[in-house]
Amino acid sequence: MNINIYYGGRGLVDDPTIFVINRIQQVLEELNVRVNRYNLYELKNTITTLSQTVNEADGVILATTVEWFGMGGYMQTFLDSCWLYSDKSQIADLYMFPVVMSRTYGEKEVAMAFSNAWEILGGRNAQALTAYVDETSDLEFNKEYTDIIEKYAENIYRTISKKVKMLPSSSISIRRAMVRDTINLTPQENEQLSKYASDDDFVKTQKQDIESLASIYKELLSDQECGGDDYYLDTFKNNYVSHPDYSSSYMLMISDKDKNIDIRINKGELSVQFGENPRAEVIAKLSKETFNQIAEGRITFHRAFMTGDMTAKGNFKTLRMLDELFHF
Repeated sequence: MNINIYYGGRGLVDDPTIFVINRIQQVLEELNVRVNRYNLYELKNTITTLSQTVNEADGVILATTVEWFGMGGYMQTFLDSCWLYSDKSQIADLYMFPVVMSRTYGEKEVAMAFSNAWEILGGRNAQALTAYVDETSDLEFNKEYTDIIEKYAENIYRTISKKVKMLPSSSISIRRAMVRDTINLTPQENEQLSKYASDDDFVKTQKQDIESLASIYKELLSDQECGGDDYYLDTFKNNYVSHPDYSSSYMLMISDKDKNIDIRINKGELSVQFGENPRAEVIAKLSKETFNQIAEGRITFHRAFMTGDMTAKGNFKTLRMLDELFHF
């Protein structure tokens, strides 16, 4: 028989829950039960992977101390990972025993929260062990209290070994409705996901990739609304003012689109296309936002250059001609 103990407290020396689960573990081991202890405060960076250990047990003990309110963050994270990554079909055969000590109000409420969570996961709930403890010594040196703890441990053994039947609960139907909206994954996929979820570097990289993809799609959508790539070429073609006998060449680099616009004017005739022209008389670089401001007539090429929104090299007089050649 394998029993896992998940302790969600802070590991303080005088934590009464530690005394209780130590005593329970001692009794179970005397009954030849293999007990695995998981202190969540020591495993806080890998809590999401612990959901896989649940499937290896015949029963679990969820233990915590109520210090001011609720079950605490470590235990909540553990239960969340059980819902997301554990194999629900195996949890259905697992008994869960809540052990909740309190130094304030709320031990019964937390035990009930454990039971509700475990029912929704599909597991079997057993009797809880709860108490208000002001001083841990009140438990250690009171034989009546230690007898109760030992009898509780013996009851854990009997409940699991005899596979005590439980009456059905309405939470089972709620769970079935909720599971229909979740992704069905194999145990191997669940294990991989739980390991990835506990890897901070992996999660950070994934978030960055998602933000990058979102930015790309947003940019593509914006371009499509404006007319796609033709927007950049049509902007110059539709706003060109011919100057007979004038000839020059420009290359505008749109930095955040990785596009180069090759503009050539030969005796008043305009040619605009995407491409590179390293021999252009003026080579300028500007962002898409700056290009849009110029195209909407809010600023000029000259002003963008003077404010630093556009950088350029080449003939300065030829650069100033851009505002004469294109009226936005």
